[in-house]
Amino acid sequence: MIQTTLGHIQLNVDSKNLPFYKELFSFLSLPTIEDNATMLAVGDETFSLWFIGSANDAKNDYDGAGMNHFAFHTQNQSEVDLMVAYLQEKAIAPLFETPRHRPEFSRDAEHTYYQVMFETPDKLLIEVVYIGLLEK
Repeated sequence: MIQTTLGHIQLNVDSKNLPFYKELFSFLSLPTIEDNATMLAVGDETFSLWFIGSANDAKNDYDGAGMNHFAFHTQNQSEVDLMVAYLQEKAIAPLFETPRHRPEFSRDAEHTYYQVMFETPDKLLIEVVYIGLLEK
């Protein structure tokens, strides 16, 4: 048996959308590793996301086989609300009646799973979520 950790994820996107991802991940405070006309990489030495600007015309169906979404955890609930404000500035509609608390994902009444879900221009589904003590 070998011991591994998750290293990176490659996402094929339309190259015209690379600036969207650069701005989004800058807002989410993920450092840029690589940035050129054909790719953007964000992350650090332990994990990275690579956006390659060479997607073909196949359409992504996040309820089909393959990746459904990826999530970014925040330190508090108000950061999820900051993400919602960012999305509103970009005219990106939150999906699935979010932002909202999801008690079915919380461990007890004192904790919350507070999320916003949205879709990128390439139809990638992203979640920004706070999991922790319910803020009063």
